[in-house]
Amino acid sequence: MNSEATLLLTGREVRSLLSLAECIAAVEQAFRLHGEGKVTPPGVLGIHTRGGGFHIKAGVLDLDRAYFAAKVNGNFSENGPRFGLPTIQGVIVLADAGNGCPLAVLDSMEITALRTGAATAVAAKYLARKDSQVATITGCGHQGRVQLKALVSVLRLQKAYAYDVAAGRARQLAEQLSTELRLEVTAVSDLSSAVRKSDVIVTCTSAHQYFLKREDVQPGTFVAAVGADNPEKQELEPALMVNNKVVVDILEQCATFGDLHHALQAGVMTAADVHAELGEVITGKKPGRTSEKETIIFDSTGMALQDVAAAAVVYEKAVQTGHNRSLNFAA
Repeated sequence: MNSEATLLLTGREVRSLLSLAECIAAVEQAFRLHGEGKVTPPGVLGIHTRGGGFHIKAGVLDLDRAYFAAKVNGNFSENGPRFGLPTIQGVIVLADAGNGCPLAVLDSMEITALRTGAATAVAAKYLARKDSQVATITGCGHQGRVQLKALVSVLRLQKAYAYDVAAGRARQLAEQLSTELRLEVTAVSDLSSAVRKSDVIVTCTSAHQYFLKREDVQPGTFVAAVGADNPEKQELEPALMVNNKVVVDILEQCATFGDLHHALQAGVMTAADVHAELGEVITGKKPGRTSEKETIIFDSTGMALQDVAAAAVVYEKAVQTGHNRSLNFAA
């Protein structure tokens, strides 16, 4: 293959080349490198439009070779009912960080879903109680499915609850994953009751008003807040973050548009109250869980280094398997 050619990879091809286990390993490595201070801080840019918006996330990782990736994602929460389209659509451009050569253009939807679930799995590995048995998934679209699969890969769950404002989606997730994961998954209509019985809670919705309340989260719970990917979105009551251990994927980003952002705006905590970035926990610079009674919140806004790591795995496997659909942009 001409070294100047750029691989073109569809969503189906990405799915065939990247397993959840591979993505979890790649994402953990990215967080570790970030925690060790061995990477350039990643960047993010958000542009709002009517009915949704776009974000651009970019970063560099020095793996077996140096990779740069930039992801452009459109996020339109009403796409399904209005147009029959996915909520998130976009592409990732992967380049050689040493010479600028564009190596691949990849569909971003599957990578975004997998690397987001992978971050939750990595966080749960370090921050959830080892004896966690019950989880609640709030938001039962594709991301909710990935989140539960990711949790099952690192925790010995015995039961899961599925909640969604569209009850049919919760029932569908419960039916499908009960069989696929050989796990008791129950669709519920009472979120408060479910989370009170849960050791792990994942919120992955497009909510603009918090719904997970401090009074419902029991001591010792691990909460992964995934949905707040712009300043208008919010899933956690700010009071839930007060006097509990808060770990973020990347502090500057979470302070700008994560659930942390809303707690800061409400004046109930400061950035100094954040316990750690996840990379600091992975590298041992900051402790993870130190008590079975700690409530620990992971504010997950999606770090660009996760995209770089996952895209690099896809690209390397594509090369190894002889994928040859490409385009020479310089021609």
